[in-house]
Amino acid sequence: MWAGPHHLNYTALPDWAQSLGMVFSLILLAPSWGGMINGIMTLSGAWHKLRTDPVLKFMIVSLSFYGMSTFEGPLLSIKSVSALGHYTDWIIGHVHSGALGWNGMLTMGMLLWMVPQLWKTQLYSKKLAENAFWLTLTGVMFYYVSMTVAGITQGLMLNGVDSATGKLMYPDFVETVTKIMPLYWIRVVAGLLFIIGFCLFLYNMYKTIALAP
Repeated sequence: MWAGPHHLNYTALPDWAQSLGMVFSLILLAPSWGGMINGIMTLSGAWHKLRTDPVLKFMIVSLSFYGMSTFEGPLLSIKSVSALGHYTDWIIGHVHSGALGWNGMLTMGMLLWMVPQLWKTQLYSKKLAENAFWLTLTGVMFYYVSMTVAGITQGLMLNGVDSATGKLMYPDFVETVTKIMPLYWIRVVAGLLFIIGFCLFLYNMYKTIALAP
């Protein structure tokens, strides 16, 4: 609970609560990475199965995104880093790496395994599952990288001060938006890739259930 205030750095929240949120967020690294390492090391001795099992592909990538998201969250809670990233698209990239890369791919991996078990049938198509995996992974990666670059660009521009006059170099927020428009187009393409991959996954689930006796 006390990690939550790091989302409210540089707001009206009392400074002691912001600092407490930062400290607890940094402590949160331990259980988060413990869980991630435990999950990845469970595959020790069975890495060769990743070549043929789409379920494991989804699961191991979701664990990787979990590790990345739970590292980046505490990083962004540090006040000096938050001063750069807060109120920028870096936060959007961070949230979507968790929402789509961690939770989204974890959910798809779980359902790819559970649905055939529940309906006592075989997965309709491993090929469709593989295609869904690569499309969603590519989508998440482009989404995350484009928004992180956009956010850092925004942060640097909004914090830029003219040394001669002491005034902001880019006082108009619209200037930052104009600068990162190409990255927004990458975000659009990335989102479409993820949606297409997810639709392939849903179709695969539908056809798998249709195979059931």
